[in-house]
Amino acid sequence: MSKTILVTGGAGFIGSNFIPYFMNKYPNYQIVNMDSLTYAADLENIKEVNVLDNYVLEQGDITNIDLVQTIFKKYKITDVIHFAAESHVDNSIKNPTAFAQTNIMGTLNLLDTARNYWMESPFKYKNEFKGSRFHHVSTDEVYGSLGETGYFTEESKYEPNSPYSASKASSDLLVRSYYHTYGMNVVTTNCSNNYGPKQHDEKLIPTLIRKAIQGEYLPIYGNGMNIRDWLFVLDHCKAVDLVFHQGEKSEVYLVGGKNEKTNIQIADLICDLLDKELPKEQSYRKQIKYVQDRPGHDYRYAIDASKLESRLGWIAEETFESGIIKTVEWYIKKYIGKESSNES
Repeated sequence: MSKTILVTGGAGFIGSNFIPYFMNKYPNYQIVNMDSLTYAADLENIKEVNVLDNYVLEQGDITNIDLVQTIFKKYKITDVIHFAAESHVDNSIKNPTAFAQTNIMGTLNLLDTARNYWMESPFKYKNEFKGSRFHHVSTDEVYGSLGETGYFTEESKYEPNSPYSASKASSDLLVRSYYHTYGMNVVTTNCSNNYGPKQHDEKLIPTLIRKAIQGEYLPIYGNGMNIRDWLFVLDHCKAVDLVFHQGEKSEVYLVGGKNEKTNIQIADLICDLLDKELPKEQSYRKQIKYVQDRPGHDYRYAIDASKLESRLGWIAEETFESGIIKTVEWYIKKYIGKESSNES
């Protein structure tokens, strides 16, 4: 069945990995990529789909309700896959209002436009939109912080600790409310930390690779023992695909890679790979420097993805050790290439 899907934030990290994967798998779908093209977006990352007849980019902000409504009507949007979000914790500490506007009001604009466009009344879809679905992509950070043991599950209570995670928790609850109040066909996925090609330079792994190559110190918060469960971005894209097509209405699915690493382990792994790929007189580990921890820094995230695995058959294909090799190789090409072009 042909669909016209609005993908928000498709020029960002996860979205720019998702759209080429998704369009290659479903060539009969029309994709409308709505992205505000802020600093975190990069059109270079989706250049391979620009030539496709069933792809279009609409530059704009999801907080602009008039534009969202215009796009729905112009393209006759049948479904939404909602990636767009302000997502950097440090930035949310500096400017929490921007996170509330995008993550809460932007999501509300999308939900309410979809409701008015697809539905005649609560719990009654228009005939041409009976299969329409709203897929909301969120984060495990809404659940707060774990101790040494245990995992987040779909039943974990919300305990967000940063303005970023609080804004995403709010958006999750809005999505939930549109199912219970209006009967909208919604699904939500909450993922662990993504890594891989096309991630913005400000994030941990690209920052470590870039600074290592450039000979700068590698900043590690606190004692480096904060733990994250790392998910290779393409594994996440495949999970979104599965849940969008096969997930049960109103259900939440957690997506995790079963790759728990401390931040210092990540730094050491990257340094060791660079020692092999771009060796120099001393190990890149010598560039590691511990810096003052950020406020409200969650100690540990870890996800139990067994619901997604057992019900929909998803499995993370990349180990961290295999995924980080692909990631480092991609960033070496990016950063070395940039340095070479700047010198010429």
